[in-house]
Amino acid sequence: MTGQSRKNTDGARAKAVSQPRRRARRSKAEQRAETLEQILDAAEYLFSRHGLHGVTLRDVGKRVGIHTTLLHYYFDDKKHLFEAVFARRAAVTSERRMTALSEYEAQAGDTPTVEGALRAFLDTDLDLYFEGGEAWMNYASFCARVSNTPEGAELMDAHFDPVVLKLVGILKRALPDHSEEDIFWGYHFVTGALMTTLARTGRIDRLSDGVCHADDFPAIKHRISDFLAAGFIALKQ
Repeated sequence: MTGQSRKNTDGARAKAVSQPRRRARRSKAEQRAETLEQILDAAEYLFSRHGLHGVTLRDVGKRVGIHTTLLHYYFDDKKHLFEAVFARRAAVTSERRMTALSEYEAQAGDTPTVEGALRAFLDTDLDLYFEGGEAWMNYASFCARVSNTPEGAELMDAHFDPVVLKLVGILKRALPDHSEEDIFWGYHFVTGALMTTLARTGRIDRLSDGVCHADDFPAIKHRISDFLAAGFIALKQ
């Protein structure tokens, strides 16, 4: 190889090394999907802190970094965006709990216990939120905030009634001497404890002077089912 040829070869290699590979261009469908996820993430964060009526489409667009008019390409209005935020993760948590309850039901056979049913229902959800990171924790706060609003209650009914009634059915078999009224009141108290937990207001941190932490879902998981199971039993006395 001549000196000039070697020089040309070395120069080509250097040029190839110095120029980074071009990233494959994303399709328009991929770009739209990514933008949609960014919108849902931003709306989820804002709704979790301010509720439906405390957030505008402009707020969401500003957080994503897009103009409000582009939001209307994806959603007709704020209510449709709110419903989409709720539905996106609702199917995941509902399906996981339904699976856990069915597995527990098969395992327990004719002798289900209140604690076992509650663990299948509550532990599965607490694990999902805690292990899912910030996004799932935001959804937890979102559900807690909207659960006590008319618009949130409608979505709770639509997405979570089947899994709640599955739990209630197992509780009825675990507590054959309890009235249906007591079992439904018991569930009412369960969901109150769960929503207070998901809200993560930090109040328990302040009251306990740092002994307990609202974000410590493993500590909550360790205690909540035993505590609530005892409450169901006490309703009969």
